[in-house]
Amino acid sequence: MGYRSGFIALIGRTNVGKSTLLNALLKEKVAITSPKPQTTRNTIRGILTTEDYQMIFVDTPGIHKPKSKLSEFMIETANRTLKDVDLILYMVEPDTSIGPGDRYILDNLKEVSTPVILVVNKIDLVSAERVEETIKLFKSEYDFKDVVTISASLGTNLEILKEKILSFLPEGPRYYLEDYITDQPEKIMVAEIIREKMLYFLEEEVPHGVYVEVESIREREDKEIVDIEAYIYCEKESHKGIIIGKNGQMLKKIGQAARQDLEEFYGKKVFLQLWVKVRKGWRDNEKLLRKLGYVIDK
Repeated sequence: MGYRSGFIALIGRTNVGKSTLLNALLKEKVAITSPKPQTTRNTIRGILTTEDYQMIFVDTPGIHKPKSKLSEFMIETANRTLKDVDLILYMVEPDTSIGPGDRYILDNLKEVSTPVILVVNKIDLVSAERVEETIKLFKSEYDFKDVVTISASLGTNLEILKEKILSFLPEGPRYYLEDYITDQPEKIMVAEIIREKMLYFLEEEVPHGVYVEVESIREREDKEIVDIEAYIYCEKESHKGIIIGKNGQMLKKIGQAARQDLEEFYGKKVFLQLWVKVRKGWRDNEKLLRKLGYVIDK
């Protein structure tokens, strides 16, 4: 068998652990993670390259009920991805019932011919019996090509999962250079790192009403410091106050946490400047969404 390569979609309900799995498989951080749902907005490609294969993982937005044009884009993106890949990893939690989110995904899977592996995540949190019940339940709803049980956060059974994935990949070229781990532009990566910290620190509704636009990234002449300027846009004046916090403490906390990750990302010191502005109704502003790369042309 020659060199194998292919595209693998990660799908599932919001907060099921898709981004955590992507980062664990690559052993690099290419997707932001958060305990809050709807973390991923764009499809993020993570690239795992070895001498024998190249796996290109597409982390799709979680399926959820759309409440804005941004939400509609996220769901449309996830659905289109199912038809454009070589393999689908359908991630579920060890549940003993199928809710509306998973029902919606299962219905969509029945419309495509792409092979699907059921991946039961978070097996470290429940009994083996619960995991078996979950597998039995989902297999009664869909004819999966295979089933793998994992803990993405602990790294359990990830090698087994990679072996299963490889068995479905066709012979093909290296689509990306050997040292590529993602095809995300630098400004998008920086913006997502900043947004992740807002998801972590802020109240439930606030971070989903924000986006980050990186104004500039400049390396100083001595090559030892990277200067980054970025704007955080939110939908309401009240949210702006929450993001900034009393005496600017919340914004400082977000900035410090983002800077630590950015320094790891760049391998050098980072000077990060953040500003907060209000842009009402941006999640339904199709022109802006298109500029941010969120809207797919029909």
